[in-house]
Amino acid sequence: MMIMKSTLSERLQRLSGYIPPQIEPELSGRLTRMVGLTLECIGCPMVVGDRCVIHGHHGSTVEAEVVGFEDDRVYLMPLTVIEGLRPGARVVPLSAASRVPVGPQLLGRVINGSGQPLDGRGPLFAEAQASLAGEIINPLHRAPVRQSLDVGIRAINALLTVGQGQRLGLFAGSGVGKSMLLGMMTRFTNADVTVVGLIGERGREVKEFIEDILGEEGLARSVVVAAPADDSPLMRLRAAMLTTRIAEYFRDQGKRVLLLMDSLTRYAQAQREIALAVGEPPATKGYPPSVFAKLPQLVERTGNGMPGGGSITAFYTVLTEGDDQQDPIADAARAILDGHIVLSRRLAEEGHYPAIDVEASVSRVMPQVASPAHFAKAQKFKQVYARYQQARDLISVGAYVKGSDPDTDFAIANIDAMKTFLQQSLTEGAPLQETVAGLFEVLPDNTAAGNE
Repeated sequence: MMIMKSTLSERLQRLSGYIPPQIEPELSGRLTRMVGLTLECIGCPMVVGDRCVIHGHHGSTVEAEVVGFEDDRVYLMPLTVIEGLRPGARVVPLSAASRVPVGPQLLGRVINGSGQPLDGRGPLFAEAQASLAGEIINPLHRAPVRQSLDVGIRAINALLTVGQGQRLGLFAGSGVGKSMLLGMMTRFTNADVTVVGLIGERGREVKEFIEDILGEEGLARSVVVAAPADDSPLMRLRAAMLTTRIAEYFRDQGKRVLLLMDSLTRYAQAQREIALAVGEPPATKGYPPSVFAKLPQLVERTGNGMPGGGSITAFYTVLTEGDDQQDPIADAARAILDGHIVLSRRLAEEGHYPAIDVEASVSRVMPQVASPAHFAKAQKFKQVYARYQQARDLISVGAYVKGSDPDTDFAIANIDAMKTFLQQSLTEGAPLQETVAGLFEVLPDNTAAGNE
């Protein structure tokens, strides 16, 4: 009997390999309500951030993401166009949907907020998949900002010197040249990799930025993530996060990364749409509290990595509606960034490009990355420029009498050369060392202003 039991056990063990593995049941829920862009689902256990597919009428599908819940109801926000949905539609969770492609294969490519190519150049064969939410770096483990980064813009290199790992805001109203300025940076910077996020821009501007402003040379060492204005708010939100995640990947590879995001305001507006849709109350000018919590969570992911590693130098454009610098998003961004560059509509109307208002702009890390002589000369330049602006009205109406003030006389004598120094054509690069040398030439030391 013992021999028979042993034989039977061996046979069962040998035949068990032919039994197919147990198939886990597919969990799915059903759609119960749809109001605007907010979808409600029951019977499908998911967590915030999970993605799912809603099976609609005649085989159509809608991809969505969990953005909130209440009791046993889950709130979804669509990532794609809503078509063919009806009450009771089946909702199926997606596994590993929050991972996105990263790798050097993305250079020269244009993708959307989901990591899918938009440029018609075939599928992406990225070497790795990464979580959309990057790892938080202990602030005490970050390398300090100590080295300058050449962005190729004369006014910035000379008077608002940027450090590797710095985060700056580009504050501008509509139509004053912020996209042109970003395109110049992508072509003339000495960073290893450029990652561009076009968030909430018009579809026409996306194509024009890539072909006319960025160009083949700029695109070759860049990754462009585009989520036009007609994309869902969730897709615009994901595009900003994906832009940051790709920049983090290259930073972890030891690269010097330049991140350009246009715009941070559209990112905040997308979060506002989502938060209001799920019932969050508005707080400041229609913006719910979650908007002001999301901004630092996105911005703080950039900057320097560990000592000896890479860096992310980030420029975020901030749309100041009606040129109002006290707009809630502009005010919040100014508080969490390491400096701000203000573009002036008055300068743009005068044909002064780039229309950087050097009086209203500041780089908070310039004292750490510029030499003492360079920093002192930049301060003198600003003082002389500001002196002319203060007397501009008197000068224009002929009320100022030459000789009344030596500093104003010096400003009047040199203002044309200073304005010429600050202007730059779209095809002209201004290397950092040449710019600093030009700054010392345009403003000599043996002046009343230089001896103040």
